[in-house]
Amino acid sequence: MQNSEAMALSAALLAVAGELTHRIHEGVVARGFEGVRPAHGFAFARLAPGGATVTDLAAHLGVTKQAASQLVDEIVRKGYAERRPHPQDARARLVVLTEQGWACTRAAEEAAAEAVGAWVELLGEGEMSVLRDQLARIAPHGPLRPAW
Repeated sequence: MQNSEAMALSAALLAVAGELTHRIHEGVVARGFEGVRPAHGFAFARLAPGGATVTDLAAHLGVTKQAASQLVDEIVRKGYAERRPHPQDARARLVVLTEQGWACTRAAEEAAAEAVGAWVELLGEGEMSVLRDQLARIAPHGPLRPAW
């Protein structure tokens, strides 16, 4: 692959990722969730399975513990998460989604389905299946991190 082709592919993938993030965010806001940012969604993805400590969240987001703590303060203040005692570590606090946080997560899933649905209309089910499988083969495993 020529350098110019690699740059064109890189630009297309980044544009699609940026547009998808934007469409999900717009869909969440349109469903009535105020004061959320795309970075909150990346945090919610880590909190959803069963909560996380601030340290876990910092590692997931690729930020300092101080930055993660500030983000947690913000989503707790807005009612999307709460701090609870950690079941295995008396010194730690577990950050978990509230019902409002879960509802926001469901709204993001609906918005993502709408965005991807437009791609299915454009490419068709077969091509979307191939695209999904190919992207899964090259996508890095691990946390999804926001582009700050």
